[in-house]
Amino acid sequence: MSQESSPSTAVAVARPLQDSAADALSAAVDRAMLAPSLHNSQPWRFTVHADGLDVLADRTRHLTSIDPLGRELVQSVGAALFNARVTLAAHGWAVDVQRCPSPDDPDLLAVLHLIDGPPDPGLAVLDRLVPRRRTNRRTFDATVPTAAELRSFTAAAVAEGSVLVPVLTGEQHRLVARLTQEADAQQRADPAYLAELARWTSRAPAAGDGIVAAAVPHVDGSATDDVPMRDFDTRGDGALPPSSGMGTERTMLVLGTRSDGVEAWLRSGEALQHVLLTITQAGWAASPFTQCLEIPTTRTRLRAGLTWDTWPQSVLRIGHAGPTGATPRRQRADVVSG
Repeated sequence: MSQESSPSTAVAVARPLQDSAADALSAAVDRAMLAPSLHNSQPWRFTVHADGLDVLADRTRHLTSIDPLGRELVQSVGAALFNARVTLAAHGWAVDVQRCPSPDDPDLLAVLHLIDGPPDPGLAVLDRLVPRRRTNRRTFDATVPTAAELRSFTAAAVAEGSVLVPVLTGEQHRLVARLTQEADAQQRADPAYLAELARWTSRAPAAGDGIVAAAVPHVDGSATDDVPMRDFDTRGDGALPPSSGMGTERTMLVLGTRSDGVEAWLRSGEALQHVLLTITQAGWAASPFTQCLEIPTTRTRLRAGLTWDTWPQSVLRIGHAGPTGATPRRQRADVVSG
């Protein structure tokens, strides 16, 4: 059990007005539903109580080919959990979070309780950024974050008990590129992977989920990116330019955790969203490319060659790019109970 308030920092920041518990929890769920998830699968459910919130996995939305262990599913739920924490802080509430509280109920990944005390001001300021955050697969320009910005991104991961490893040297860039190319080729040779990808890139608009053509590059064979983006253009109608501009000179970050189990995956999702919101706050765009983490052999080699005692959980590219639109979202009634 961990308290998410920071009394030592609250004295320097005006405390937000405290909304009613019902209003705060309702807003927290709305923000949680905007979290990033694997293939925009949105694999979460929420149960609202008078003084708190249960955060659950929705196993019916488990992508079993790309994510057989459910690592990315749990990470997606962790990102939603972080959004809920942020919004509760913005509405004036401190919270206590229990992660993986019930061994008998593996779908119950977190329980949040509203408690007395000052909200975390560092979280509260991120609330306005939640709807602005986008996974951006557009072409990135050649600019790179400053050392100070990289330190702020790293601090966001550390605040959630995770580690952020910048990919700095040419050798490290080539390692990530080589492993991503290898994993991407292995996935594209798997019929089950291709069938699953097609299902999540051809959803009916009313489904409110999946990857839409407007958000992915058109694949025409002309892209020469050293680090390939996943080919979401399964129907040939991708609306973005074919190249992401993803050469090995671009900024890449690897998010990792000291352990590798369900709670570590959940915390890595919280850390990922904290990093993504901090990146958004600094005016940068970000996009994950996780192929090399989805094949056990390439993930192991990435750990051995780059993160050492840290288990890699996500890989991000950072840059400046044109805006991208919002992705579809499920109906609240399909996600929230209580």
